[in-house]
Amino acid sequence: SSVRPQSRALPPAESPVPAAMAAEAAAEEGKVQDIFYVCKKTLEDLQEKLKKNEEITQELVNQMTFPENVDDEAIMIPVDMRGVGEDFDDVEQMVEKLGPKGTAEAFIKAKEYFDANKDGEAEEDRPKPMTAQEWREVLEAEPGCEESEEELLEDDEEELEDLDEEEGEEGEDDDGEEAEEPAAKKAKTE
Repeated sequence: SSVRPQSRALPPAESPVPAAMAAEAAAEEGKVQDIFYVCKKTLEDLQEKLKKNEEITQELVNQMTFPENVDDEAIMIPVDMRGVGEDFDDVEQMVEKLGPKGTAEAFIKAKEYFDANKDGEAEEDRPKPMTAQEWREVLEAEPGCEESEEELLEDDEEELEDLDEEEGEEGEDDDGEEAEEPAAKKAKTE
């Protein structure tokens, strides 16, 4: 039973591919929305530029996707990234692969996907527009940064240890597990 917690101990930061694949598989099944918020005005500006075949710059893409680049009162609207058709870890990866124009087009597709409401979700249950200030607060509260992921991972490990203690109430096993687990972690990082 000591192998099970160790196999689940890899943090998402060290193994992004399985996490991304799991998220993508869930999204394909239609069970999980992949909601991202973008600046409504900048998205509309990008749509106009695309219609006129004008240049789309990295700066405009950043203005649309990063709430720190817009006024506190700017309206941020939800888009569903399943509409993009590909799975990306972040905006930088999208721009690297698709370029600024392709990224703008991808976010327009994501907005259309959200607007189409393919899940048939009730209007009152759907994500709502919010201000850039509100979106920043959501992002700061979410466990997206590495520190928060590590804290969550530690909490998960503690829960697993608690479960192991409940399953086999032998004191010797608990001591042995606690001694083995840190050694196994150290071996993985070397």
